[in-house]
Amino acid sequence: MTTSTLDRRTRIVDSAIDLVAAQGLRALTHRALDTALELPPGSTSYYFRTKRALIEAIVDHIALRSRSDFAAAGETLRVPGIEPGAGTSPGTEPSVNGPSNSRAGGGTPGDSTSGDIDIPALALGIADWLDRLLAQRRNHLIVRHALIIELQGDEELHAKLVGCLFSHRHATELYRALGSRSPAEAAADFIAVIEGLVFDRFAGARTTLVPGTPESRRQLTRVLTIQLRAHE
Repeated sequence: MTTSTLDRRTRIVDSAIDLVAAQGLRALTHRALDTALELPPGSTSYYFRTKRALIEAIVDHIALRSRSDFAAAGETLRVPGIEPGAGTSPGTEPSVNGPSNSRAGGGTPGDSTSGDIDIPALALGIADWLDRLLAQRRNHLIVRHALIIELQGDEELHAKLVGCLFSHRHATELYRALGSRSPAEAAADFIAVIEGLVFDRFAGARTTLVPGTPESRRQLTRVLTIQLRAHE
């Protein structure tokens, strides 16, 4: 596949994401993308024969972008136990080290730390990461939510989308490192909170809270701190 072909495919997928974010999945047609990109009629269908092919490309693009963003953020993401640049397949996020890097179970309910993990610092690091996602990839997040609902019957694509924010496996490892007695259950609660925080920003009560501001990071940090401290 030539560079020009890859560039054209990427432009089409990026435009498809913007179109769905602005107008919904019903607006996603080959003709609409040709028009938006000022391409000759039939151009989009040349690269993506069906709407299903377009959706598959959108899912892969969002998942791959999530992986590359985590890798790029690895050097600056101040989250104890998260390995810089981790993530080996589409839809994965940084892996979280297990108890070998922390004294699992070392904390007590209400402590600011659990073992060697500083919970306020952990909450701040995750909040900074979420805030960047909300600032830089708003349309990706909107389309991800729309497709998670649309693709509930498609095990492969649905799993890619669900796992590309924060997977249950890695969240379980995180809560195991924190010393949780029920890490899998705590992980499910944690993911639900993160999903809710993201959805709240583009379709809930806090749509006017601007990502990248101190107020935005404080709100995210506050909620995440509460959730991380509720691991016992």
